[in-house]
Amino acid sequence: MARIAQLGIALGALGMVLTIMGLFPGLTGIDPTPSIGIVQIIAILTGFTLVILGALLYVKFTFYPNTPSNLVQQIGTRLALTGLVFAALSGLADISGFGSHTRAFAVDVFLGPLQAVGVIGNFLISALGVLLYAMTGTPEDPQQI
Repeated sequence: MARIAQLGIALGALGMVLTIMGLFPGLTGIDPTPSIGIVQIIAILTGFTLVILGALLYVKFTFYPNTPSNLVQQIGTRLALTGLVFAALSGLADISGFGSHTRAFAVDVFLGPLQAVGVIGNFLISALGVLLYAMTGTPEDPQQI
């Protein structure tokens, strides 16, 4: 079980690196563009998805290794994953064709203020789901192992 928790830490660290690379592409030597592009949006979304999945793995296999999830923990997991889906929908709204700056109107991909608020808000909802999972379980008694 400790190996899976370590995998969660590795996924979280990889996700943080990918998110920072998406937010600040100049750190990697790539010339930054004046706006946020599709590759940056996908890198940010992928990085934060890895952070949330790594956090869920770490919490499950560190604090609650041999116990089944209770109802509130299952709600926390679903809240975290639903937040990731809605963050992806918000971030990729223009590319998908239902945003305010669709491909017919704009040449470049545009991440507007409403999309940015949607992405950040849904990331916070995902983090709240992980926190809900971590705080509502009953940890296994180490004396009984």
